[in-house]
Amino acid sequence: MNSSDMQFNNSQLAAYAKFLAGLAILLVAVNIWVYTIAFYAGLAMSFGIVAYVVIIIIYYNVKKKTALESLIGFATSFSTLSVYQMERFDFPYAILDKTGKILWFNPAFAAITAEIPKLKKQPVYEVVTALSPEMLPHHGTETSVDIDYNNRQYRVYIRLLADYGDVSSFSFPDVPVQDLAHLFAISMFDNTELAVYRKKYEEEMAVVALLYLDNYEESLEGVEEVERSIVTAVIDRKLSEYFSQMDAVIRKFERDKYIIFMKNGSFAKLKENHFQVLEDVKNLKTDLTAHMPNAPTISIGVGTNQGSYMGNFDAARTCIELALGRGGDQAAVKDGEGIQYFGGKSQAADKSSRVKSRVKAHALYEIMNNSGNIIVMGHRNIDADAFGAAIGIAACARTIGKRIRIIVDNNTSAMRPLLEAFAEIPEYDSVFISPEQALEEVNDYTMLMIVDTTNPRFTACDPLLEKSKNIVVLDHHRRGSQVIANSVLSYVEPYASSTCEMVAEIMQYFDVPVKLTNAEADALYAGIILDTDSFLQKTGVRTFEAAGYLRRCGADATRVRKLFRENLSDYLAKGEAIKNVKLLRASYAISVCPAEGLENPSIVGAQTANELLNIVGVKASFVLTKVQDTVYISARAIDEVNVQLVMERMGGGGHLSIAGTQLKGVTIEEALERLSVTLEQMLDGGEI
Repeated sequence: MNSSDMQFNNSQLAAYAKFLAGLAILLVAVNIWVYTIAFYAGLAMSFGIVAYVVIIIIYYNVKKKTALESLIGFATSFSTLSVYQMERFDFPYAILDKTGKILWFNPAFAAITAEIPKLKKQPVYEVVTALSPEMLPHHGTETSVDIDYNNRQYRVYIRLLADYGDVSSFSFPDVPVQDLAHLFAISMFDNTELAVYRKKYEEEMAVVALLYLDNYEESLEGVEEVERSIVTAVIDRKLSEYFSQMDAVIRKFERDKYIIFMKNGSFAKLKENHFQVLEDVKNLKTDLTAHMPNAPTISIGVGTNQGSYMGNFDAARTCIELALGRGGDQAAVKDGEGIQYFGGKSQAADKSSRVKSRVKAHALYEIMNNSGNIIVMGHRNIDADAFGAAIGIAACARTIGKRIRIIVDNNTSAMRPLLEAFAEIPEYDSVFISPEQALEEVNDYTMLMIVDTTNPRFTACDPLLEKSKNIVVLDHHRRGSQVIANSVLSYVEPYASSTCEMVAEIMQYFDVPVKLTNAEADALYAGIILDTDSFLQKTGVRTFEAAGYLRRCGADATRVRKLFRENLSDYLAKGEAIKNVKLLRASYAISVCPAEGLENPSIVGAQTANELLNIVGVKASFVLTKVQDTVYISARAIDEVNVQLVMERMGGGGHLSIAGTQLKGVTIEEALERLSVTLEQMLDGGEI
């Protein structure tokens, strides 16, 4: 027991004495009041008070020493008992000064360190190397951390002793009195066995996956019925062998659909090899598959860590829709809240059947016919594809007598020729409006048509999505994790070259024949030209069929070519960017397009990225352009690299061969560094 403890107990006794003295003063006051009523009664009471005070003083002086000794003895025995108990804790326990030096420790702490002679006055960070000075709770009373030490796992608690009243149990003569309030207690609990069971539990958690054959009909087109069963049997055997090795159960529930149950540990192996089964199925070689028109591909949707079996199944169903919506030949995984994508290295299979187009066209007619007015909105900084698609929808609306508005949020040099082509057409007077005007026109009977994007963050006017009840989405980009919710009709086909191609097909199956003017046909044709780079990228049979339909409707290739002529400043900027190109790993062209003096730098950057693909050996190109506080990255590829995966890693998206992203609040140098690091990581990890 130290002197401070004795002073504390002595002061407590003094406080009791003061309390009794206060009672005596109260009695004196009452005595004075009694005198005013009866003198002799007051006199008698005065004698009683004097006797009371004398007895209290004598008793206090006689019992003071005995009471203090009893209190000190009890406190000392209690303190000794506390230390005794702490010494026998099964877990390591130690006392540290404010700098982290060890002042006291129990045998369990010494046992795990095996350095008993060296512990006293040593910083705990030198003894338990997994700890660091930053772990002390300098801004609170307690902290905890998990560490690995001597091949064991510990949960370490560090707390300020003064806040728990534990300082009085110890005597540290070398520690100044003012530092006693800054001592720390460290306790270590061995969680090794718990960690083993936790890991085992996590590995054995159930994972649900759905696996679909992407192009069942297209792959087996022209194959005899008997031979079809052989091909599907080969695929079934390959899938069964692959997942059996993973200790997973796979069962077919339709001719081209499978459900898979596996442990989390098996799923970790799937992720580790980047879903190699995607490539294995695509590269299946038999006498029959060699003559198939399209190689069979699969898509996988995985749900895990959703809290229940039903939650995992719902997540798997959502992911398979995402994988198919992005073109197939890939896996989408929902682990907790986040979604990851694997594969997607091949172009989406070009579907020859137009049944879906006919069904969507009929549904679109019904929605438009039951709407009061129609507003068409594309992505921010509208381009020729979004504009052409909007013009096609306007032609359909005019045919059925519906009032339509098209949101145009820019009037740059790239868009000006298209807009001027409609300036003299009476039917398009007041059709083009700003986002602010659109917010004033929307009502409960408005149909909002979103074209050329499925990401709500990229639309020209985000608030319209919240104010509209009837939303229709029409897009040809692969879906990302963020999609427009609550749409009454969604038509997303990644195989299509452009949104204009999809609109051209819809018009051919519209319930009422649609007659296009030359300007409208030119606008739709221009959208296809832009997104296919003049039919050099992402074209299929249906692309040329749509172009042929538009030519029959009056589209003229010469007029469209004039719409895409460039300013001299744009041409010179592209030349500067091409001149300064640098190659990463000899195959990835990276350059910066200057933005000074350009009316639409991001479009010039995209055109430059297309030009860089003409360099021999270049697999993908990336061109950066800074506009105000945003760096735009345009990514292009021919067929060897999926640039969509690269751009999605950086927060963007797009197609396998055409993608991009926007980085706000960064410099060109920072954006270049981020792009280079992303490419290096994905190349080293085998993701591209």
